[in-house]
Amino acid sequence: MEDRIRGKAFVLGDDIDTDQIIPAEYLSYNPSDPEERKYFGMYACCGVPAGQRGLPDGNIPFVREGRFNSDFTIIIGGKNFGCGSSREHAPLAIAEAGGKAVVAEFYARIFFRNSVNGGYLVPCESTQRLVDEINTSDDCEIDISASKLLNHTSGKSYDLKPLGEVKPIIEAGGVFDYAKQSGML
Repeated sequence: MEDRIRGKAFVLGDDIDTDQIIPAEYLSYNPSDPEERKYFGMYACCGVPAGQRGLPDGNIPFVREGRFNSDFTIIIGGKNFGCGSSREHAPLAIAEAGGKAVVAEFYARIFFRNSVNGGYLVPCESTQRLVDEINTSDDCEIDISASKLLNHTSGKSYDLKPLGEVKPIIEAGGVFDYAKQSGML
């Protein structure tokens, strides 16, 4: 895991569920096959309703049509990010598109754990409502060690909650790699 994650922000609203992050119709792809795995990135966030994509800027897709990678590195979410089913493909889809972190007010527990356990994303929690502060395409940077998010576009800085006990799991690349490195397996 990088100590600093920098890139363009993509702003979403509240209650973004796993079925919106990767709709069921795209679960037929095999994540173990590299040629098929990339399709998870192509369809990442395609089920998010118009008006919630690229908030407050309008109906901006996370991944442009016909591409496998997003222009955005950091998703800024509202409340209850990743709610819905226990779809472990949701954080995988964001990561396959090039997303490295999600910053939300709070998460559905299953999305948070799937992000950490799979080593897909860094799930940061904000201490304030950032969807009203940050715009899609703002140049943002997360400083993991300092638990800060800096919006280079506006010059504002925001506190994040420390990653705590999940940080070593994320640094190892997921729960299985952590267990191997720790001698548990």
